[in-house]
Formats: sequence, C-alpha cells, structure tokens
Amino acid sequence: MSHSPLVAAERLVSLGTRIYSAIGVPQHDANVLANSLVQADLWGHQSHGVMRLSWYAARIRSGVMQARTQAETVVDAGALALIDGHDGIGQVLASLAAREAIDRAKKHGVGVVGLRNSNHFGTAMYYTLMGARAGCVAFLSTNASAAMPPWGGKKKAVGTNPWSIAAPAGKYAPMVLDIANTAVARGKIYLARQKGIPIPLGWALDAAGEATTDPDRAIDGIILPMAEHKGYAIAMMMDVLSGVLTGSAFGTAVNGPYQFDRRSGSGHLLIALDIEAFQPLSEFHERMEQLIRQVKAVPLAKGFEEVFYPGELEARNEARNLEQGLQLPQDTLADLRKEAAAAGLASEAIF
Repeated sequence: MSHSPLVAAERLVSLGTRIYSAIGVPQHDANVLANSLVQADLWGHQSHGVMRLSWYAARIRSGVMQARTQAETVVDAGALALIDGHDGIGQVLASLAAREAIDRAKKHGVGVVGLRNSNHFGTAMYYTLMGARAGCVAFLSTNASAAMPPWGGKKKAVGTNPWSIAAPAGKYAPMVLDIANTAVARGKIYLARQKGIPIPLGWALDAAGEATTDPDRAIDGIILPMAEHKGYAIAMMMDVLSGVLTGSAFGTAVNGPYQFDRRSGSGHLLIALDIEAFQPLSEFHERMEQLIRQVKAVPLAKGFEEVFYPGELEARNEARNLEQGLQLPQDTLADLRKEAAAAGLASEAIF
C-alpha cells in the first residue's frame, strides 16, 4: 500500500482558509474554522480534522449554517452571558464564548457563557485550552445529534454530547480532557469508513441491534454509551447544561454536521475559573506538576511502557506532526482536492 504524502499544517490551514473564504466566510472566521480542523489533525484526532472540511462547506452552501456569523448577546449579567449564535459557524462562536468567559473570569473570578443556536464546533479541547493558556481552568459542554439509545432503549435519542476540562500544568503541557459519552466519538467511525478499515467490537450496533465491525452498518445503527448506564446519564446532563439551560435545541431536535440540509440547533456552555482568584498561579502550577509526577511514578501494568496524563499524548503528537507534516487518508486528500477545485484553487492542492 502506498502512503499518502506528508502535508505541512500551515499549508492546510492556508488552503482551508481560502476554500471557506471563497464561499463567503469572512477571512478571520475562515481562518478560525480551518485552523481548528488542522489542529485536531495535529493532536492526532483525524476524526475531527480536515476530514470534516467539506462537511462544513456543504452546510454553508445549503444555508443551514450562516457564512457570516452574527452573534447576539441576549443576557449580559456580570460574570454571566448568554449568546444567540443565529446559526453561525460553531468554531467562531465557541472561540468568542471562550474569550468572553476568560474576560469575565478575570473580572469576577468566574465567567459563564451559554451559547444557543450554534453549530458543531469540532474539537472541544480547542476552546478549553484557550482558557488554560490564559491562567484559567475551563469547562465546556455541548450537545449533539442523537447517536445512542437511552439506557434500556433500542432507538437512538441521546447525543454523544462531548465535554472538556483543561488546566495549565506548569512546566508540562496543559492537562486536558475531551471526551464524548459514547464508547467512541462518531467521527472515528466515519474515519474508519474513509480508511476502509473495520471498527472494534463494542463500539456500535447495526440497525438490527446486532454488534458490528462494519463502519457503514454502525453509522446506520447506534453507537453504544461508554461505561454503560453511566455514559448515558452523563450525556443527558450535558444536554441539560448545553441545550435546555441555554434555550437551544435539545434531545432529538439537534442535528449533526453531516446532515447538510438541517440547521443544527446545538447549544454549548463554557465556564472559566480564574486560578488567581483561588491561589497564586505559580502555586497552582507547582501543585499540578506534583500531581503529574505522582501518576507518572506509578509502577507500570503489564503491556504498558509509560503512564500518560490527560492531554500529554496530544501535546506529543502536535510537536511531532508540526515537525514532520501530516499524513491524511487518501479519501480526505481527494475531498480537499475537490473542494479546492470548486473554489478555483485546484493548482494549490497538489498532494
């Protein structure tokens, strides 16, 4: 099997920015959207990377996601804000919410920003890490289209509803959690389909309720919750925070980024806690470093070579991929070439 060529991250961001600009997205917003996708690839999360570039382009072209994001602050109450995204670009809105939450946290110790009528925003850690870099502990939740059944049911009615928490960690890369509440993020099943490989048993059931390793059958079926009933319950509570509380769509009313003809209706909640309001930032860094040293000093279980803290693998992947370039699936490269051609940029997508 021939390997696809390595592509520089900077080149992908530039191309993605120009593709989105060509369909009416303002330059700055196009760059935010493209950068968020490439960053996911850099972290090693190809399921949320430029594989999705064409998905967002299709949603913009169909008009269910607005090329020009026009956010409206509908509640402005000191530490708390509520923003209506009016079906704008999820990455642009989540970035705005992160900055807003950080600013309010610096003034009040805590910043809480709800977002309604938004869109899928890619990788949640992209935004919580903005808080960590600004000296905050940040939390972000979102709801998503129905992917799994409620515990005890056999029809999908609950979203993957991911969430993320990030914190700075002194001399170490930030500690960051970013998970869906399903056994696997749905994007990883789409990625397996693009790569033409089976998925592990335990990820999903087909439409008949049978366990499957076929990504196509999994997409037509249901994804299983992580940790059985616990994953279902966490997903429900994330929908309470993200959809019900913010006044956005919730439950089965939320649509995903691959449903090109339906508005998303997704909602998000972002909370930033200013560390300096609790203790000196330097003291927090020291305590985080001590926590990391503790877990990394634990004796290894059989078959393991190292203990990693949350976010450490992504930081290592990013450093390596920035230096070496990104290797993308052939189907993803084909999609990029197609989108570049549609934007009149075919000559710039030779890879």
